[in-house]
Amino acid sequence: MVRVAVGSDDNYRICGFVVDYLRSKGFEVVLVGSVKSGKPEPWPEVGFEVGRLVASKVVDYGVVICYTGTGVSIAANKVRGVRAALCVDAKTAQGARLWNDANVLALSARLLSEELAKEIIDAWFSVKEPDPTEVNNIRRITEFEGINPE
Repeated sequence: MVRVAVGSDDNYRICGFVVDYLRSKGFEVVLVGSVKSGKPEPWPEVGFEVGRLVASKVVDYGVVICYTGTGVSIAANKVRGVRAALCVDAKTAQGARLWNDANVLALSARLLSEELAKEIIDAWFSVKEPDPTEVNNIRRITEFEGINPE
């Protein structure tokens, strides 16, 4: 079963929908930040925690949510081994997985409707492997971070 950490800095309406939708798709969901505590949490801590869970392979992917999606994506990207992508549409989400092998999906609570959330999540998880022509570019990122690619 694919495990996904979902974290947010505040109790946005869309967060519950994202958690429920992922569960309905058969994913095991690990809650972080406000989606776990029910109270506001600092966005850097949410990004760091989801990033650590992904980088340590406790979960397969992460989803981070804040008002714009920018703060949590910046924080998650500070964790070595994380490639977080802020996605506002399905094509960007698909491209982030396909061409960048992104492992954390960052979302904007301000912009996200339930229908758009479904489209983005479905596009993200439709990509099973990165584009083989991008393997060297992805490897370059991990080398720059000092990570030995698997």
